[in-house]
Amino acid sequence: MTSVIILAIESSCDDTAVAVLQDGRILCNKIASQKVHELYGGVVPELASRAHQQHIVPLTQLALKEAGIALDQLSAIAFTAGPGLLGSLMVGTSFAKGLALALDIPLIAIHHMEAHVLAHFIEEPHPAFPFLCLTVSGGHTHLTRMDGPFSSTMLGKTIDDAAGEAFDKAAKMLGLPYPGGPLIDQHARSGNPLAFKFASPQIPELNYSFSGIKTSILYFLQAETRKNPDFITQNLNDLCASVQYTIIRHLMKKLEKAVQQTGIREVALAGGVSANSALRSALIEAGKNGNWNTYIPAFEYCTDNAAMIAIAAYYKFKEGIFSHQQIAPFANANY
Repeated sequence: MTSVIILAIESSCDDTAVAVLQDGRILCNKIASQKVHELYGGVVPELASRAHQQHIVPLTQLALKEAGIALDQLSAIAFTAGPGLLGSLMVGTSFAKGLALALDIPLIAIHHMEAHVLAHFIEEPHPAFPFLCLTVSGGHTHLTRMDGPFSSTMLGKTIDDAAGEAFDKAAKMLGLPYPGGPLIDQHARSGNPLAFKFASPQIPELNYSFSGIKTSILYFLQAETRKNPDFITQNLNDLCASVQYTIIRHLMKKLEKAVQQTGIREVALAGGVSANSALRSALIEAGKNGNWNTYIPAFEYCTDNAAMIAIAAYYKFKEGIFSHQQIAPFANANY
C-alpha cells in the first residue's frame, strides 16, 4: 500500500507552522514565532502577514529536510482555511494552493478549531467517541460533543470574549507584557487563588461569558490602586492566582454541567489555553472526582501548530474529502 504523506501549513495568527505526516504519524513539526508583536502588546495583523511571507518557504524546506521527504513524495497539501487573521490566512492558503497545483496533488482545507480537537489523535491515548471537548484559545471558547472526526455538536460557546483574551487582557491590567496569559500562570503558582474575589458570570445553559470578569478585575484594580499605588506589585502573585481561579472555575462549572447532562465521561481539553497548568490540573482533578477519562494533548500540540492540521487532514484524506468539495463547518461555526 502506498504511504499517505501530507504537508500541513498553519498560518491563522502570528505563528508560521509546517508539519509533515506519514500514515498518521508526525515526522516533523516546526514553528516560527514572531517576536515583533511584543512591542505593541498584541498581534498586529499587517506585521503578522509580512512575517508569514518571510518564514513560510524556508520553514517548509526545513520541515521536509528534517522529515526526509521530497516534494514528489507528497500525497496532499493541507492548510488552515479559517478562522483567523485574513492576511495571515491568505499567505498560508496561497502558498498551499500554489504548491498543490504545481505538484498536481489534492488540497485539503482544515478548520482551525476542528484541528485543535483532533490534535488528541496525534498520540496515544486518545478519547473514544463520543467525547466532550472544551476548546479554549485566545479567540474561541467552545464546548463540543464529538461523535466522530467530522461529526460534532456545539453545546456551548462564549457569548462575548474568549477565555484566552480574558487572560491576556487581565495580564495587561496587571502590567505584564504580551503574551500575558502564560505569565499569569507562572505568577499564580506562588499566589493564593482565594485572596481576591471577582465576578462570577451567571450565563444560561452551557454558554460562557468573560466580559464581566474583565470588567470586575478592572474596577477592582482601579479602586485599590487609588488607595495604594503599589497595590498590584505588592500583590501580584495573589492577583494572578485569583484571576486564574475565577476564569478556570467558570470554564469547569459548564464542563461539569455538560457531563451531567450528556452522561459522557470521555472528556478532553484543547486549544492554546489548555497549556495552562491550573486548567490542566482542574480537568485531571474533576476527572478523578467524577470518574471521567480525561485527555490533554502534549504542550506542543496545544498552541497553534501544523501537526494538528496534518492529523485532521489525514482523516479527511482517508475519507476523500478535498477542498473542491463542500465541507460542513466544524460544529456549525463559520469560517
